[in-house]
Amino acid sequence: MATAARQLKSPMRAQRRASAPASAPLAPAPIHLVSGHQDARTALIAELELHLSTTTNRNGRPFQRRTINAYKYAATQLHHWMTASGVEGNFTLADVSTLNRYFRWYYEEHDVPKSQDGKGGYTGGTNTAQRNLRALFSYLAEEYDHPNPYLDPKLQKYATPPMGKPKTLSPEFVTDTLKATGNGRAKDFQTVRNHAILRVLTEGLRSDELLNLRVQDLDLANGVLIVVPLKMDRNSLDGRVIPLQPKTVKALSRYLRLRATHRRANRDDWLWLGTRNRSRLLYQGLYAMVKKVAEDAGYDPKDVSPHCYCHTWCDDLKAEGVSGEHIMAIRGWKSPAMLRRYGADMASTRAINAVREVGDRY
Repeated sequence: MATAARQLKSPMRAQRRASAPASAPLAPAPIHLVSGHQDARTALIAELELHLSTTTNRNGRPFQRRTINAYKYAATQLHHWMTASGVEGNFTLADVSTLNRYFRWYYEEHDVPKSQDGKGGYTGGTNTAQRNLRALFSYLAEEYDHPNPYLDPKLQKYATPPMGKPKTLSPEFVTDTLKATGNGRAKDFQTVRNHAILRVLTEGLRSDELLNLRVQDLDLANGVLIVVPLKMDRNSLDGRVIPLQPKTVKALSRYLRLRATHRRANRDDWLWLGTRNRSRLLYQGLYAMVKKVAEDAGYDPKDVSPHCYCHTWCDDLKAEGVSGEHIMAIRGWKSPAMLRRYGADMASTRAINAVREVGDRY
């Protein structure tokens, strides 16, 4: 007899307010591939990828692979739409009027709510598609002298959507997931690694920062690690020093001992290695691990992502009275706008607690 599905708890902190709908993945446009002019477009997409892979951005640094993939994906989406719409020729025939038709189709497919109650739309998808597609037409203007439609005032622009408030994990959720990964007492490689990863996430690192850590970035004797800016050379002097909690230091020490037994320990200097003696951990593996651990601990994983830990870290420090100046220095923020955003979810709760601590004023 099948057992009843267990009820999963919410991983979020108690304060709940209406927020923007969660972003859904972009659905691919209809694909109807035929031979002929489509080959010219796919060839241009390949050219664009090669171009971005061998040049630098406006800051003189190599394009990140995720950025290249995003630009390539945007061009592929336009290619699929042109095929489905019967638009022949290569991308140089995509003039302003054609792009306006495409972006309006994209808006109706991805941004307009699909249900009568106003829910179900992907907020801001068209704005993202427009920004990412700019790289293709900049390349066409540079290499093929094609007039850049993005410079034409008749190109219709779609606004950036307002940012929703971040989600903050509850203390019980963090504690329970640390317990679900052995709480520092496990012996097998995967559990010890996952526990150390969760500990490092509680230090406020973004997923890319965590995944790009090398063994040499750890200074456990002094209880710190170094985060190299994602878009800079690893020889940059702008690396940030991240202070670690004592339990994080212990978790990393245990992981390093087991990591030394990994088949690729001496071949890869990436900190986080894969299970079954595979190479470095990638974002897909990190994302799946965070979801699985949440469910193992009895929580609904749909609202949980690695980035939730960044907002939780900020809220924890603000609640403990750490100054905004110090939080900004650790995170590498130049503007207090990010400080306000990361601390927005529980700002009301912190304000109420601060006022209550004053007690009777009269």
